[in-house]
Amino acid sequence: MTPPKDRLYLFDTTLRDGQQTQGVDFSAADKHRLAHALDDLGIDYIEGGWPGANPVDTEVFAHPPKVRHARFLAFGMTKRAGRSAQNDETLAGVLNAGTKTVCLVGKAHIFHVETALRITREENLDNIRASIAHCVEQGREAILDAEHFFDGYKADPDYALACLGAALEAGARWAVLCDTNGGTLPVEVHAMTAAACARFGGGRIGIHTHDDTGNAVANTLAAVDAGARQVQGTLNGLGERCGNANLVTLIPTLLLKSPYAETLETGVTREKLTHLPRVSLLLDEILNRPPNPHAPYVGAAAFSHKAGLHASAIMRDPTTYEHVPPEAVGNARVIPMSNQAGRSNLLKHLSEAGIEAQADDPRLVRLLGEVKRLEERGFAYDSAEASFVLLARAFLGQMPDYFTVERYRVTVERRFNAKGEEVTASEAVVKVRVDGETFISASESLDPVDQQDRGPVNALSRALQKDLGKYQSYTEDLELVDFKVRIIGTGTEAVTRVLIVSADAEGAQWSTVGVGANIVDASFQALEDAILYKLVREEAPVADRIAAE
Repeated sequence: MTPPKDRLYLFDTTLRDGQQTQGVDFSAADKHRLAHALDDLGIDYIEGGWPGANPVDTEVFAHPPKVRHARFLAFGMTKRAGRSAQNDETLAGVLNAGTKTVCLVGKAHIFHVETALRITREENLDNIRASIAHCVEQGREAILDAEHFFDGYKADPDYALACLGAALEAGARWAVLCDTNGGTLPVEVHAMTAAACARFGGGRIGIHTHDDTGNAVANTLAAVDAGARQVQGTLNGLGERCGNANLVTLIPTLLLKSPYAETLETGVTREKLTHLPRVSLLLDEILNRPPNPHAPYVGAAAFSHKAGLHASAIMRDPTTYEHVPPEAVGNARVIPMSNQAGRSNLLKHLSEAGIEAQADDPRLVRLLGEVKRLEERGFAYDSAEASFVLLARAFLGQMPDYFTVERYRVTVERRFNAKGEEVTASEAVVKVRVDGETFISASESLDPVDQQDRGPVNALSRALQKDLGKYQSYTEDLELVDFKVRIIGTGTEAVTRVLIVSADAEGAQWSTVGVGANIVDASFQALEDAILYKLVREEAPVADRIAAE
């Protein structure tokens, strides 16, 4: 008989601890979007922020997101010495947020107690004890984040454990061990967490790690191995300094890898796990950051195998170089095209792209030759899968002729706006033909909201997407999420390579490439490919003719 699995609780602190990241400022709407995505994924606890700490958090708790599975909770600190828990304004602010769960941070390192707080050991224990008891009396589930626990344990293990005991004896559901400066290593985390679990039971102990040594995920797993049954972290490892433990890496590890998959269960199911790339991408979109293509499990290159021995082995047995099936985490295997490709790899690649081809088709040799010729010019198809698919379809006579760009024009001018401020603005005009009908679209680079200049490529992108006739509805959710420029070569022979990553509302991503002496023209090539690939992907109805071979 299979023994029952232990329940492991997932606690997300992206909206609070993640907001401590330099350059990150969530709006209330951003927090609502992320909270709903985390709730749908199956996260148990979502820490929304610190009520009263800033206008955004105040607004969020005044109108909290409606979650179905998770507990949306408020964060704060234990009461100050010299006043009762009932009369502490900061503690009252946390309770007044009205969440069913509250998380309070309290010191667990004697140095910080005596030097930073300037109180006695017993006063600190009383602050923890009284604060937690007051929250429990108010009918709340209480959690203690034991700040600097691991350094505190090294300095005085009895006192660090006493801080946990003060919270748990007062009724806290969880006491969370915090590696606040991120300097503890896995072997230390395991030993100290094991000591806490031995005294209080792992079912009441959590772990909160930072990534200052690059060990946040490893430290979290070490704590789980030692018995901790609550895991705290953030989406994409967001957090101050070097970030927090990355839940996007931890969750699939816990669900798919031994011994965790056999002994633990979480609120995230195997089915929901396939939504993880979409949730990860949502955070990047909100922060206007390019996704990390090499992120474990969810990155666009996480299951990418460049041509050669690895690719040949993958075609025979995918498990050779893949530790989990990419489909299990909502990702896909990629064998990118490059000048190292052979015919067998090409056929496999075409098949996975839904392109029919016979092994003896003479056009395959010409296609391989064209790939190598274009890569000599500066194209990079191993980084631009979508552009390769379009090139292959054109060579094999399978590229629908959706539209033709007859011309485009971009102008850049410096002028004064209505406020007398000097601004630089670009204007783009694109003329396309669809089924014999001509459409001319124009767009400016000035953002309609903040009037900031977004550049000529932005103007081109908006103009090209503005009116494509019967194909317009297929491209309305298309969004440019990353834009990379590289100069290839030197001197007068140098050319510009532009790589663009696009995405749609379903979370799909694809990359396109353009190369030319002119950065605007190289950008336009990549933009046009991005739209064409979207139409191919959506199987948009074909126009009157098929592009010539």
